[in-house]
Amino acid sequence: MKAIILEEIGKYAIVEKPVPEIRRGNELLVKIDACSICGSDMHILSDPPGYPAAPGTTLGHEMVGTIVSTGSEVTSFAVGDRIVCDNNIPCGHCYYCRSGHANMCEHVRCLGVNGDGFFAQYAVIPDDSAYVIGPELPLDIAIFAEPLNCVMGAMDKLRMIPGETVAVIGAGPIGLYFIQLLKKNGAGTVIAVEPSEFRRKMAKEAGADIVVLPAEAEKLPQIAAIGADIVVDAVGSCIKDALDWVRCSGRVLLFGQNFARTQEICQSMITRKELTVTGSYIGSYSWHDTIRLLEHDHMQLEKMITHRLALEDFAVGYEAMKNGSALEVILYPNGKK
Repeated sequence: MKAIILEEIGKYAIVEKPVPEIRRGNELLVKIDACSICGSDMHILSDPPGYPAAPGTTLGHEMVGTIVSTGSEVTSFAVGDRIVCDNNIPCGHCYYCRSGHANMCEHVRCLGVNGDGFFAQYAVIPDDSAYVIGPELPLDIAIFAEPLNCVMGAMDKLRMIPGETVAVIGAGPIGLYFIQLLKKNGAGTVIAVEPSEFRRKMAKEAGADIVVLPAEAEKLPQIAAIGADIVVDAVGSCIKDALDWVRCSGRVLLFGQNFARTQEICQSMITRKELTVTGSYIGSYSWHDTIRLLEHDHMQLEKMITHRLALEDFAVGYEAMKNGSALEVILYPNGKK
């Protein structure tokens, strides 16, 4: 089968490799119907990497697939089931797994990072990472399940009060999910802060009430007066701006990740303003809610798809992500249905 691997730091390769085989009773062999390029994949392929991954690994962690065969111990799935997958596989035995924080697992295996992922025609996954989706859910909507699940987990931590003002830093795909979910949860004013003109336009279409360049944000009346009730950093390197723009006793949610970037802040600002600063890492026990949302409310997701490509055309999507002309790049490893 064809697959895209991390060849070495900053480089990928399209290779031929054997179709993976089921080796354990709880595993599923899945044909990949669609997969998509995430910002995390771009960080993995950066030099230096903004997110570390193992060389030789098949990349990709967002997918929709169809079960081709099942292991001898599988009881909850059948051949032909359509599924999405949680690519983060916890050990189930460490302190965090046993205390209800599996997303913090000390021994987690991440498909597409340190285990083979989904930029391939087939993949093998454990059955407890799979979630069945209905036959009526369009492929180009279902593909959003994994990243939207992560944002759903963050929304659960925010516990936003209807009417609050929220500033979202970054209007890439993650920022656009936040904008839509914040409006659906009753945000009074959502401010999108984004340097790209293309992405500012998308933020407005996604429901942002105000869309500005970063240099303009602090001049907005909603921020200059007392500050936003909540600031979300969907980029992963904007904590300083978030602390400046949030009101006293407000909340800052740190979501984006970029291990290659650092910022210097004054810790006393957090103390003096009595801020609540929360990190959110992937979705935790929010998959069923996410699938239910996708099945009953498609949001404005298809508008975010800028590229639909064959797996062999990965370079086109990769370059579009690099130059900022893409939002959601979908790959069809086995051909588009």
